[in-house]
Amino acid sequence: MPDAVWVLNAMYEHELGQADVSYHEYHQARLADGSVRPLVGGIDLEAVSVTTGGGLGRAEHPGAGWRRLRWAELAERTGDPVVPDGLLPGHRCFPSVKKEGSWPLGIVPPTEGSLDRETWLRLIDVLTEQSPAGPDTRCLAYYSPATLGFHDLEHLTVREGRLGDAASLYDDPEVDFSPSNLWAEDRSWCLCTDYDLWGTKVAGPRALIEALLGDVELEAVRLPWAA
Repeated sequence: MPDAVWVLNAMYEHELGQADVSYHEYHQARLADGSVRPLVGGIDLEAVSVTTGGGLGRAEHPGAGWRRLRWAELAERTGDPVVPDGLLPGHRCFPSVKKEGSWPLGIVPPTEGSLDRETWLRLIDVLTEQSPAGPDTRCLAYYSPATLGFHDLEHLTVREGRLGDAASLYDDPEVDFSPSNLWAEDRSWCLCTDYDLWGTKVAGPRALIEALLGDVELEAVRLPWAA
């Protein structure tokens, strides 16, 4: 395909977050004093794996008191690149933010292996705007066996439908991930969400890629070494 871009999963920062305390340190302190399950900004730290990276699977906006933290903003603050040269968006990003591998308590890092709801819905909107058939664009969605718990490695799960209905895939009760791949039936564009990464590669027409790069709700970057 003529062009490609990486759409980055959302991360969030609490307005009262303790930047000098890591999830691991907080968790260890609560265990040591026998405290109840830790809650920060409404997030149960026992139930969400955010110590070294985002939790696996679908993710929602954390709620009141949290704001979206742009990768570019965190990069400017820390001096780390948005994505280090030669790497893909994942757990090796922002090494200076973490303390012994653990994120600061006031940040919810990007989810892993799945788009978050906020990014998924906006991405579907942009794809709809950029596809000639709009919401009637026929598309297919594939789920990697990894997203289905590795229960069946022989029978692949692919669903077919309208792009205008793709938003509903996020609430599929049978799977806790956004699709691993979503592509137009005419193969004009394709999405790839890797199970181990914090972003989704979108390949397709240059007009689509430019629209994603310029969208104020999404955060997208070109990675020349992974074009």
